[in-house]
Amino acid sequence: MDLGPAARSRRLGHTWAGKGHANVQQWFHRVVLSRRWVTFVVMGLSFFVFGAGTLNLFMLFKSNAELLANFGWQAVMDGGLLQLVQLLLAGFASLAAYLVFKICEYRLVQSIAKDPG
Repeated sequence: MDLGPAARSRRLGHTWAGKGHANVQQWFHRVVLSRRWVTFVVMGLSFFVFGAGTLNLFMLFKSNAELLANFGWQAVMDGGLLQLVQLLLAGFASLAAYLVFKICEYRLVQSIAKDPG
């Protein structure tokens, strides 16, 4: 039973990401996660980016949805749809910052909790 190219790719051991993903992952491990102080700084920066990106995000989504619902096409012509796309991108950027924060947190906790002996 052939399930398509994605199933064949998984069966052959390929991941969804190509070599670029592996290069970014190797770079992140080599530059950020290999040094505790850099990991801590990156964790702090990603925390602030996440906080700034999500600050009042839900209220802006609600206001944008009300604008689009109440004024329809006129709101789209005035940039309501563009604003919605920008809010979505800000949400995904905040999610990426949160993931970086959690990765750094995990690495620091593992290095602190590791048995010194």
